[in-house]
Amino acid sequence: MKKAYDILVIGSGLGGLVSALILAKEGLKVCVLEKNNQYGGNLQTFSRDKLIFDTGVHYLGGLSKGQNLNQFFSYLEIIDDLELHLMDEDGYDRISFGDDETEYPHAQGYENFVEQLSKYFPEEKENLENYCEEIQYVCSQFPRYHVVGKDSYNEEILHLNTKRFIESVTHNKKLQSVLLGSNFLYAGDSENVPFYVHALTVNSYIQSACKCVKGGSQISKLLIRKLREYGAEVHKHSEVSEFIFNENNTLTSVKTKTGKEYSAKQFISNIEIRSTIKLIGEERLKKSFLNRVLSWKPVSSCFSIYLVLQPHSLPNFNYNRYHYSSEDLVWNAFRYKKEAWPETYMLSSTPSKHHPEFAESLTAISYMDFDEVKEWENTFNTVADEHERGAAYERFKLEKTEKMLDALEKKIPNLRHAIKTIYTSSPLSYRDYIGNFEGNMYGYMKCSENPLKQWFLPVPKLTTCFLPGNLLICMGF
Repeated sequence: MKKAYDILVIGSGLGGLVSALILAKEGLKVCVLEKNNQYGGNLQTFSRDKLIFDTGVHYLGGLSKGQNLNQFFSYLEIIDDLELHLMDEDGYDRISFGDDETEYPHAQGYENFVEQLSKYFPEEKENLENYCEEIQYVCSQFPRYHVVGKDSYNEEILHLNTKRFIESVTHNKKLQSVLLGSNFLYAGDSENVPFYVHALTVNSYIQSACKCVKGGSQISKLLIRKLREYGAEVHKHSEVSEFIFNENNTLTSVKTKTGKEYSAKQFISNIEIRSTIKLIGEERLKKSFLNRVLSWKPVSSCFSIYLVLQPHSLPNFNYNRYHYSSEDLVWNAFRYKKEAWPETYMLSSTPSKHHPEFAESLTAISYMDFDEVKEWENTFNTVADEHERGAAYERFKLEKTEKMLDALEKKIPNLRHAIKTIYTSSPLSYRDYIGNFEGNMYGYMKCSENPLKQWFLPVPKLTTCFLPGNLLICMGF
């Protein structure tokens, strides 16, 4: 028997879960369908050697009282149940370059941010204050950034370019690179990306930076629990394989791979937009819309290594390390040279439960083009649908792991001696679990020259099918 709902949400990433809960709180009958064994999209975690590893959300900003994410999570009724650990207030992110042993801090609190960096750039204090003022001003121009806001965007703000703005703030090349040092959070394209992407991203972390004690999946688990409290249905292992239209070409229901059919008055597709197009059928869409979407270039993917450490072998550090082989790489680190990989990486640490002064695990992430794994693009492997990719793929991962460890040991000598077990993920892992085109991390490249290129609400000609903002405005918004 076909089940009927007011709203059907396809995909349980953060955008889908939040959309579903907002509507369920308003009394609508909501259902969420998820293809994987685990809800949450980039909030998913995995467990190895009895340790939890994050796959996408390694730390969160704006969670202190009155700050933006705190307000959202308060409205969603999950803030009080989150287990959070405050990161180093004098440097939640530390930026380093080449052989320079100095780690330049991004500190929590705008006054503290200026104070900590002024120790390294005393002549730049006024410029740092101007930078902080502009960050906050740009964020204030975005509706709903603090839950309640105006309904229109200041289009001039959307055209601000990150590179031009940073260069206008300071002529100090090293400080420019330090200010952009965490741009892995938006895929590292500081030359073309609109400044609002940089501002919205770093502002919340400067306000406050926390880690989820039990991994990012606790957010999705709390949202799922709250959805059920409001009467919504959520189903995993439910991959949508078909959209069903009536005689008026209106989307009325979907069918899953298991043959179940779900109908609804309206739909929210929280999956990769190319996958949505495939389900709709290109013949139902305007050529101009198709050409527009297919012209989008995906941001880079990444290769990650997850290190389980020997007990008491490595001191824990309560911050993230962003390292670059040179200062110039900050502007477009995703355009790396294969022979020099990894030219940049992010490194995070998880404290031991019983001896928190020591790390129990490390996670290191670096950019990786999908072309590097194209040889295995026709393979697929998830917990819900397991398949081997072959011996050549295993050799590829081993080679990349050794190169990553070589790079890490330049900052942490003899790291290999502290390692108990190593696990990895590649662009194929991100593609298969998250569903993003070519395993990209954050959707599609944004450009200050044409910031509205990716903005639309319902899918054109399908007034019952909406898209959340995860791929359209800014990742996470």
